Amino acid sequence: MSDLQKKNAGEAAAAYVEAGMVVGLGTGSTAAWFVKALAARNLPDLRCVPTSERTADLARELGLTLSTLEDTPRIDLTVDGADEIGPGLALIKGGGAALLREKLVWEASARCICIADAAKVVPALGTFPLPIEVVAFGHKTTANRIADVLTDHDIPMPARVRQAERGLVRTDGGNLIYDAACKVIADPARLAADLKSLTGVVEHGLFLDLTDLAVIGTDEGVEMLNP
Repeated sequence: MSDLQKKNAGEAAAAYVEAGMVVGLGTGSTAAWFVKALAARNLPDLRCVPTSERTADLARELGLTLSTLEDTPRIDLTVDGADEIGPGLALIKGGGAALLREKLVWEASARCICIADAAKVVPALGTFPLPIEVVAFGHKTTANRIADVLTDHDIPMPARVRQAERGLVRTDGGNLIYDAACKVIADPARLAADLKSLTGVVEHGLFLDLTDLAVIGTDEGVEMLNP
């Protein structure tokens, strides 16, 4: 059922795009449904800024015109998925290891719409492990700094470096991802600030005060959530 919900959310969000817009394209399975729905609308004069190489490949295959953040620094609308949606439309993102590029695109956008299936809406952030992007050089030392911050936030488990079958997961920028099993994030804003202050941390997956609307897919259609 979640695939149907993701499809419903992606197709509903595509209706917010108008001809001539610069559109940020998110990363992940739900965002892929949006990219497909957007291409099917065949709107003229669209320029699209992808948040990952994976999304860029899909958009190019579907005939969408791609741009970069350098060439189009002001984006009209970004549509992207989330791993969790908490109170006030605070998000955890980064399950697809594209959180740095995603946040750069989100912060350059006049409006951001989050799309997700119904299971992503939670009463408090933290059940989904929080991704933290770090530079590869000295990453174990950075992990120790992260552990100290997590302990200060009553999160006892240290973050673990993300691995795949062929070794450590690398982002499109060549960085590594550590995942913190927080369970409950009592103060997302303070945790976000503390993590961002650490030398070696490039970005984290807390997206706060960035979402203008959440389009939540259900089996029957969609529900809209405002901050």
